[in-house]
Amino acid sequence: MEDDIRARLRDADQRGLAKRRVRALEELTSRKSGTDIPRILERLESAFDKSLEAQRAAERKAGHPLTSAVPYDVILATNMISVGVDIDRLGLMVVAGQPKNSSEYIQATSRVGRSNIGPGLICTVFNWARPRDLSHYECFEHYHETFYKHVEALSVTPFSARALDRGLSGVMVALMRLWEERLNANLKAGELPDNDNLMKHVFQELEERAENASQDATVAAHLQDMLHRRRDEWLKRVHAQKEHRLAYESEGGATVGLLEHASASGWEMFTCLDSLRDVEGTVDLVLDQRSSGLRIE
Repeated sequence: MEDDIRARLRDADQRGLAKRRVRALEELTSRKSGTDIPRILERLESAFDKSLEAQRAAERKAGHPLTSAVPYDVILATNMISVGVDIDRLGLMVVAGQPKNSSEYIQATSRVGRSNIGPGLICTVFNWARPRDLSHYECFEHYHETFYKHVEALSVTPFSARALDRGLSGVMVALMRLWEERLNANLKAGELPDNDNLMKHVFQELEERAENASQDATVAAHLQDMLHRRRDEWLKRVHAQKEHRLAYESEGGATVGLLEHASASGWEMFTCLDSLRDVEGTVDLVLDQRSSGLRIE
């Protein structure tokens, strides 16, 4: 970017194109410090505006400081761009080589084309010397029509204690709500019968799945106990309806939500994850380099 591309753009008029300059070049890589990245992301929101560009040119000529940020011409990025970067105005991305994971490829390329103003364009540049890139080139259309089925599984142990704590309530309620139409509407959460046959069927399906996946009957027994406690809590809330109505998600007014969003305030029985990335909270580690080891004082 600093050498070859700048030189080609300066000589673009020799090929019948307009001359262009790359003035604002930046990168989103691990070489940037944690304090620089928020500043770069904020400046990425700046779009090209003809009137602002004329104003900046006048300020440069007069020797005054610029009153508006110069939009970036080029951002060079590693897979850092795929983690939590939501810049609506990004419209063009060049992917250099096929990423190793399909999930990483989907995450990275979904950063562009998110605005209602217009679509995004993604150019994947393969390396002919890499067999894996050649394979993706040969199956390009089919892979992009079906790449969600190639997404790698999450590295969470199925039916472990913490996975059940975090995910069981959402799975149970989703199966109950979607299996039959009678419990589908938001306010139907408050109309669950005490001895609902569907609930028994859902519990049986989950228990069989747990035992088959873990090859351990004690896991199914533990899951059964957790399901029964959630059933009792759900029915308790159904019977407690007096001046309010129970819904799956609160609609405001006189409705109370059965499901709660995950937050830092605590984890309740019907707290549900907003993202499958959220499995455990951050754990602080204390490194004690004393020879006697870590002591509690």
